[in-house]
Amino acid sequence: MIDKLSWISVYPEIVLLIMACVIALVDLAVTSARRTATYVLTLLALGVVALLEGLYASGGNTLYGFGNMVVSDPMGNWLACFVSVAMMATLVYGRPYGADRGMMRGGELFTLSMFSVLGMSIMISGNNFLVIYLGLELLTLTSYALVALRRDHVVATEAAIKYFVLGALASGFLLYGLSMIYGATGSLDISEVFKAVNSGHLKHQVLVFGVVFIVTGLGFKLGAVPFHMWVPDIYEGAPTVVSLIIAGAPKLSAFAICIRLLVEGLLPLAVDWQQMLAILAIGSLLIGNVVAISQTNFKRMLGYSTISQMGFVLLGLMSGVVNGNTLSAANAYSSAMFYALTYVLTTLSAFGIILLLAREGFESEEISDLAGLNQVSPLYAGVMAVSMFSFAGIPPLMGFYAKLSVLQALISSGLPSYIALAVFAVIMSLIGAFFYLRVIKVMYFDPPITAATISAPVDVRVVLSLNGALVLILGVLPGGLMTLCAQAIVATLGT
Repeated sequence: MIDKLSWISVYPEIVLLIMACVIALVDLAVTSARRTATYVLTLLALGVVALLEGLYASGGNTLYGFGNMVVSDPMGNWLACFVSVAMMATLVYGRPYGADRGMMRGGELFTLSMFSVLGMSIMISGNNFLVIYLGLELLTLTSYALVALRRDHVVATEAAIKYFVLGALASGFLLYGLSMIYGATGSLDISEVFKAVNSGHLKHQVLVFGVVFIVTGLGFKLGAVPFHMWVPDIYEGAPTVVSLIIAGAPKLSAFAICIRLLVEGLLPLAVDWQQMLAILAIGSLLIGNVVAISQTNFKRMLGYSTISQMGFVLLGLMSGVVNGNTLSAANAYSSAMFYALTYVLTTLSAFGIILLLAREGFESEEISDLAGLNQVSPLYAGVMAVSMFSFAGIPPLMGFYAKLSVLQALISSGLPSYIALAVFAVIMSLIGAFFYLRVIKVMYFDPPITAATISAPVDVRVVLSLNGALVLILGVLPGGLMTLCAQAIVATLGT
């Protein structure tokens, strides 16, 4: 008999599932070329889910359900809330783009987006290897379908095939690693795995072998070097709205399963997996920033930017345990969470401008397509400038404090190797500033390619302006969001 508490713990996910099915059915009767009814219903559903998750998170309670297979805690609730909000912004930006490219003949964009959010929510709330893997597969399968949504577009179809092959490989690695840990501990429950590993009675070699495959699978999902091959190709080849769906919200769910698997389940093996994350972080910062310099395609450049940004998230995750001491864990993991949220918010505004500038028959994917944007629309040029400055880590924007918090977590460890990593990260950020500032130069100092005015629906203008303002405001006043992340992580680690 399933108790009432179990249903309460997954109530937002139940709402998501029911509404995804309702939206799929309602869309059958929609005849509008822009699927207005489907669009409005999807935003309302995501808004309700975000509100529910926010209320759960504000309550500060941790609930376990279905035999400890799922958990509803402040960290998971806040991340799920931000995932829903990020998807709402993505659909607002992407609806005009999709309508101009024949992606609105049916409501697949909205229903698949809802199911991808459901997959992310399941990943975030999973307290069991199988639940996490089921959520991950739901997310990846919907992502494959979204990339291939433009069936008549050869480049998108090629990107979908690449994504499918590499995604299947990544899922295989992760599943094999989880099976190794299950074989060693005899349990799929994350808390039971922690107890078994912490007992010290298991073969260390078998556990480390499993951790290697788990970190490999997580590296694929984060897009970290050397498992980054799919990122620039998919960003460039997928329809831009789908590129944003993949680039934004899923990074929050990937961060969540890193915390669930590595911290909550395998923290006694931190010495081993932190070394692996350090290698991934170094490679991501180096390759992401250096290779991005040579890119002329804006979406591809943002792909390499994502790789370098994930390097900073990994630096935060790897600095939680110092010489076996977990006193700095909350500070380190909350800085990584704050960085992940910063990345998603900034990515939304950057891709939002690309989607805004794209029109029928013109993708606006090259950096040169932004030439003279300030002369055509100072507002949109300003939003893009704020995004680029934030990515580069220039104060007083949100990205500066995100980088600062991660560097502070590294330096506070007092270890010479960690301090050297912090110096390396700063140097790579200086290199990365070049390709971000190049975009600013093109917008403000190059002559415009066309004198055509930029028009956008009211909802796009409002959300985009609010998005850009938040990147600035949360940079000037970062304390509230930082405190929220810290409290969420402390509450999660405390259970």
